[in-house]
Amino acid sequence: MYSKEEAYPKIAELVERFSDQFNNYKRGDYNETQTRKDFIDPFFEALGWYMNNKHGAWETYREVIHEDDKNK
Repeated sequence: MYSKEEAYPKIAELVERFSDQFNNYKRGDYNETQTRKDFIDPFFEALGWYMNNKHGAWETYREVIHEDDKNK
């Protein structure tokens, strides 16, 4: 878990990057998976979540289980 002081600059950078490129993200070719990888996952990582199961937890004990992107 990160402290507020550690999380704030990471989240502020995400917000700034999103704001700077907002018009590009509104285009139809920027999809949900890209949004998740570029902003949503890093946001939760900044809050201390284990988004990619790097520690190898069993599915029952994972903090995040990603949905299957194949059907999209």
